[in-house]
Amino acid sequence: MKIAKNTFKQALNQDKPLFGLFMGIPNTTVAELCAGAGFDWVLIDSEHGPFDLQSIMAHLQAVAPYPVSPIVRPVEGQTALIKQLLDIGAQTLLIPMVETAEQAEQLVRACKYPPAGIRGLGTSMARAAQWNRIPDYLQKANDEVCLIVQIETLSALENIDAIAAVDGVDAVFIGPSDLSASMGHIGEPGHAKVVEAVCKGFNSILSAGKQPGVLAVTKELVDTYIQAGARFVGVGADTALISNATRKLAADYIGSAESNDLAGY
Repeated sequence: MKIAKNTFKQALNQDKPLFGLFMGIPNTTVAELCAGAGFDWVLIDSEHGPFDLQSIMAHLQAVAPYPVSPIVRPVEGQTALIKQLLDIGAQTLLIPMVETAEQAEQLVRACKYPPAGIRGLGTSMARAAQWNRIPDYLQKANDEVCLIVQIETLSALENIDAIAAVDGVDAVFIGPSDLSASMGHIGEPGHAKVVEAVCKGFNSILSAGKQPGVLAVTKELVDTYIQAGARFVGVGADTALISNATRKLAADYIGSAESNDLAGY
């Protein structure tokens, strides 16, 4: 048995953008529906979704049969939590609210086995190592980890050059929602000044030889960010898709029925 290759990490270096979906519903049937839809990647969002360690692992198991790369976003970048996520099989982590290069360096160490880092050894209990059935897991695991750090405040943007330059950081994701709030445009991730700041951030990320990512939920914004150099883009969320589709379906019929009732008076 061999260690699983990190297909997302490999695809980041190809000359085409990767499109993904955020998943915030801790239900494995929904996860399978999303995983089989044709996206390049799906993100298990434990920062805002009501996930725990066991439900994250269940999601990883649910999407495993599908040709899609899973990314896990934990609630925060705690060293012990990162160890657990890697042990249950996560290979690509997106860590929110990274503010400094020093914080990014600590995250790199948390993701790597010694001597490159401080990740604790517990392969006999680790799904990632197939419970010690992968004989060279310890020697190869570091190479298959993909660390994405998320920048989402003005102070983080001021440090973006140093953050992106940290060895071991594979990609930098800019979160436009929190950034818009930090810039005084809360609830307006598509505000022109926010978009400008994101695109400027991409230049710093690319200059450091790293890959930039972002969340964009309109086709216009997606196109803008791709042209600015984004290599992976979240284009929606399972919660929003279900919310919007069910609301539209209800409005199509209930709105029609109400109109017919009113027409009778």
